[in-house]
Amino acid sequence: MTELKLSLPDNLAKEAAQAGLLSDAEIEKLLREEIRRRATNELFEAMDRMAAVEGTPMTEEEIQAEIDAVRAARRARGR
Repeated sequence: MTELKLSLPDNLAKEAAQAGLLSDAEIEKLLREEIRRRATNELFEAMDRMAAVEGTPMTEEEIQAEIDAVRAARRARGR
């Protein structure tokens, strides 16, 4: 298990504590949601890149290259 130390502005820390967001479980939940959100955004960005190729359908190799690029980006972020 990794332990983190955060430095937050006092007012943000107070609001987050009052909202119950500073527990280990809540921070884990927030991080997991953000990771999923970013992965979804990456998928849509890849789809946008594919759609930007006018009139020429992507080959299976090009599709696989896009999938590989998204997977590599996720691994680089430590997913």
